[in-house]
Amino acid sequence: MSPDPSPQLLTGLAAIVGDAGLLKEPAERFAYGYDNSRRQGLPDAVVLPTEPRQVQAVIALCNELRVPLVPRGRGTGTTGATVPSGGVVMSLERMDRIIEINAADRYMVVEPGVTNQAVQDAAAAAGFFWPPDPTSAAYCTVGGNLAYNSAGPHAIKYGTPRENTLGLRAVTGAGEVLRTGVVTTKGVVGYDLTRLLIGSEGTLAIITEATLRLTPLPHTRRALRAAYRDVASATLAITRIMAQPDVPAALEFMDGAAVGLANGYRDLGLPEHTGALLLLEADGNAGGIETAVEAIGRAATVDGLLDLKAEDAGGGAGDIWAARKALSPALRTLAPKKINEDVVVPVSRLAALVDGLATLSAKHGILIVNFGHAGNGNIHVNLLVQDDDPRQAAAAGPCLSEVFDLVLGLGGTLSGEHGVGLEKRDFVGRELDPAALGLMRGIKRQFDPNGILNPGKMFPAAPPG
Repeated sequence: MSPDPSPQLLTGLAAIVGDAGLLKEPAERFAYGYDNSRRQGLPDAVVLPTEPRQVQAVIALCNELRVPLVPRGRGTGTTGATVPSGGVVMSLERMDRIIEINAADRYMVVEPGVTNQAVQDAAAAAGFFWPPDPTSAAYCTVGGNLAYNSAGPHAIKYGTPRENTLGLRAVTGAGEVLRTGVVTTKGVVGYDLTRLLIGSEGTLAIITEATLRLTPLPHTRRALRAAYRDVASATLAITRIMAQPDVPAALEFMDGAAVGLANGYRDLGLPEHTGALLLLEADGNAGGIETAVEAIGRAATVDGLLDLKAEDAGGGAGDIWAARKALSPALRTLAPKKINEDVVVPVSRLAALVDGLATLSAKHGILIVNFGHAGNGNIHVNLLVQDDDPRQAAAAGPCLSEVFDLVLGLGGTLSGEHGVGLEKRDFVGRELDPAALGLMRGIKRQFDPNGILNPGKMFPAAPPG
């Protein structure tokens, strides 16, 4: 970071976005230098464009001056992917229009700064919804959802942003305006650049518009709560549930530690000695919902089941869903420096994952709390590191490294929806082989030849030579 931003940079940015769209004071810039990873950097300047031509012009200027440019939504990410090291932060928060809702063809066109909740509200008014719904939906932006491929609990039935985005408009790191995808549900002309850009964390291009695939709202929803004696019985139930035709719309898992914390947030009326909890949702037509609930209930009934309840999704189950959504911020209160990872393993290996995590917890003396989207094996692993404890602080790194080795050894992946950013960058080489990393670095150079877009994120440093 330069101590004094270049006058040429500030003059050029002001000419593009105007004084109202440029933040120069340290106090103003500070608020755009961190995300939910609790990492912090100070950009040299912050720009808030309101239209695509400004995005393109800022990219051109940053290329000319060789200044790093970090795109950003609302900063709800957990991996440091929007944390700058000097340079310019581009916040897309003012590009928040819903441009079009086409009910006949089931799509919506939006700018990247619109919140997920605003999309859901507008879609619902037309009888639809957009399936990706992260816990931070009320605040996070669609652009951020696309940058991370963030999905939420309903991905189990409806897919991630990659399956629910038809096309994009973007500006590459080279300053070229790019249109990808189609407005139809089929299309195989050329490479699938839409899916490539989704999940790329702003390292290839900055998205200026997205065409979202809408899904009709279900007629009705029912919730189920299944309490189990232990994790093994709960994971057996998960594999049985996912092997039958009535796929739940959501299937969330909480281990015993997570259950205890959630119950402290609100009395959930669970049986004593509940060692694991499944929260399920079924949706569909009113005439078939009871059949689906019964089928899911039968699959959930295994040795070790303590209690099974079904109720309207908006009824008493709301308390449990509220407790589930409150878990992550509650854990942050307990351990401000907690390490939050969102690993994924095959559903059949969930029990082995949780057992292995318990072993690592005991070995390193760090409480590990697990919950997440069990239907697709996506578990949020929370290492509650107490940073005022030197022993725990020293053990955190080795423990996290062994967590990742455990996940990969079970045939899993290091991230399901939180991305890589800075937090997991140095571990990526354990999952991707050198050939794959080489191709990805080549794609980065093609899109961003001067390396200005979000540099240093996603991939470990390339070997010399």
